[in-house]
Amino acid sequence: MTEEEKRLKRLGKFLSLVLRHKPEAISISLDENGWADVDELLTKVSASGRKLDQETLEKIVETNNKKRYAFDESKTKIRASQGHSIDVDLEFEPIEPPTILFHGTAEKNVASILGKGLEKRNRQHVHLSKDVETAVQVGSRHGKPVVLEVLAGEMTKAGHQFFLSANGVWLTDAVPAEFLKKKKD
Repeated sequence: MTEEEKRLKRLGKFLSLVLRHKPEAISISLDENGWADVDELLTKVSASGRKLDQETLEKIVETNNKKRYAFDESKTKIRASQGHSIDVDLEFEPIEPPTILFHGTAEKNVASILGKGLEKRNRQHVHLSKDVETAVQVGSRHGKPVVLEVLAGEMTKAGHQFFLSANGVWLTDAVPAEFLKKKKD
C-alpha cells in the first residue's frame, strides 16, 4: 500500500468516526437525516490537523470499497450510508429481502448468537449481507469467520421489516435465534 493509500484509509476511518458516531469530535452537526455540510466538514477536519479538500473527499467517497459514504446530488452534503450509533433517520423504506441473507461473525460469538439471536446493540440496525463472500469478510475482522444464514423470508412473513442501505447492506432491527442457522461448508 502506498503512502497516499494509507493516508486516504486513515482519513476514511476518521470520516467514519465523525459521520457515524462522534460528529462532536470536530464540532460539526448532522441534520436529522445524518447529512453534514461538506464545506463545514472540510474546514473542521482540516482544523483538526488532517488535510482534507473537496478532491480528496470525493476520492474517498468514490474509492471506498464498502461505499460507506454518499453525497447528495449537489455534493454540498455528505453522510454515512449506515452503521450509525447516533440517532439519525436515514429515510429507509421497508423492502422485501431475499429468502436467505447472511451474517459473518467470529467463531467465538456463534454460541451466544445462536442462543440469543442478533441484536443491534449500540447501532441502529443489525447488518446483513446478500452473499457469503461479504459475510466471510465481515467475520474475518473479528477472528476465525463463521457464516450464519438468516431466514429473512420467514422473518418477513412473521412481520419483521428489512431495509437496504445505499451501499447494499441489508438492515433489520434484530434477528431472533429461531431465524438463524450456521451455514454448512
